[in-house]
Amino acid sequence: METNPSNTQDNNQNSNPVSSDIMVNIEYISNRFSHSPDLIIRSFQTKGEENVALVFFSCLNDKASINEDLLRPLMFHLDSISEIFQPEIPLPIGSVQKLNSWVDIEKAMFRGESILFIDNVSHALAFCTQGWPQRAIAEPQIESSLKGGHQGFVETLEINLALIRRYVTDDNLVVKEHSVGKRAPTKVYILYIEDVVNPDYVQEVTNRIQNIKKDAVLDLGELEEMIEDDPLTVFPQFLISERPDNIASNLLQGRVAILMDHSPNAIVAPMTLAAFFQSQDDYSSRWIVATFLRLLRVTAFFLAIILPSLYIAVISFHYEVIPLDLMLSVGESRSRVPFPPILEAILMEIAIEMLREAGLRLPNPIGQTVGVVGGIVVGEAAVQAGIVSNIMVIVVSVTAIAGFIIPNYDMSSAIRLVRFPVMIISALFGIVGLSVGLMVLFAHLISLKSLGVPFGSPIAPIHLIDWKDVFVRVPLNWMKKRPFSVNPQQSRRLGEEKE
Repeated sequence: METNPSNTQDNNQNSNPVSSDIMVNIEYISNRFSHSPDLIIRSFQTKGEENVALVFFSCLNDKASINEDLLRPLMFHLDSISEIFQPEIPLPIGSVQKLNSWVDIEKAMFRGESILFIDNVSHALAFCTQGWPQRAIAEPQIESSLKGGHQGFVETLEINLALIRRYVTDDNLVVKEHSVGKRAPTKVYILYIEDVVNPDYVQEVTNRIQNIKKDAVLDLGELEEMIEDDPLTVFPQFLISERPDNIASNLLQGRVAILMDHSPNAIVAPMTLAAFFQSQDDYSSRWIVATFLRLLRVTAFFLAIILPSLYIAVISFHYEVIPLDLMLSVGESRSRVPFPPILEAILMEIAIEMLREAGLRLPNPIGQTVGVVGGIVVGEAAVQAGIVSNIMVIVVSVTAIAGFIIPNYDMSSAIRLVRFPVMIISALFGIVGLSVGLMVLFAHLISLKSLGVPFGSPIAPIHLIDWKDVFVRVPLNWMKKRPFSVNPQQSRRLGEEKE
């Protein structure tokens, strides 16, 4: 393996300590970031006539904070730099750190901190003056809520942590900081409640994050794929959510959450299949209503997978099970269709998927119009042209609606993809093929694991005590224990008396 001499030289220079000669430090910074027009180097004398230089990236720092909270005190108020650390003369800056190496200085600059070099001093001072552009807190776009919170995560890590702390005001909430990516490090927080979570899960998540070897991890979806148990399956093994109340609820149940800078989402692990059919609104609604909605989601799960396949199998192999009156209607509808049912179904499913993706990529008002008008126009035109039958349009429409009912987008997307191989095997072998396909699918689901936890729990393996919050949602007063599947240290939701 060849080594780039220039990269090796840069790495050696980065490991060197800061020089006590301020001109040497300024020259190094200027050469190091010679192609960065946003680099600002401000050389001046303090009130005590000390030669200093302030270095920062203009796009990552708050210029008002630098001018008012840093430059003004240094130039007009402080007699000596050493007074910065005296408690009776504090600077209005969040934090001040001493840095001795160029590696730490460059990392601090990319974090949005401003660096102060002092002549005849062999270290630099880093001031917390971050001020990059950021999006305001808004309502979640994917996980909409009727009765729950309406605040969603943003792309700034500290803001997301603050949103969670507003819900989990527990001194046992632990936040561990890590970094992923070698060339472009990204800050990652691992969150858990220390006296509730199983420590094995925390250690496993930590080990997987530390074992990531990549130049950069830019999105939480990339991080999820690198740390999940089985990256080859189409089904998600971790929950990705943009709602802080949902993350807080899972933390209190004994799970681990992962926040990542630049990402408006959070990862929760370990997860089970049943958890993907639950919504935070279930706990804000009456338990009977929440139970009905959960049963509706489970029904939609099966309909989204088997309805087109069942139609294909019955029409192609088992038409004798269709009542005579319905059979006449189906035969009349299909009399002009030149394609077999499998090709008819695939054409319609692909058309629906194209309309769905087009609606997502366009602005909201236009996307909704394309989705509604496009579906009506395409469906009606296809029936009039004799390409598909009326029954197939109904089947595909009901299937699409059933897919939308699933509250988790990743699970809904997985169901959309699984539908196609199940349709093909049903077209080849009829009901027998559909039955075998479903058995293989469910065998695959119960074989999956999330941080070592069986994905099918509490159904396979069976834990009846957790069924109070799976297909039904019993009254909250009856759910006195946390989910058995996450194996928490403290099983009771009401907590235990602290000594």
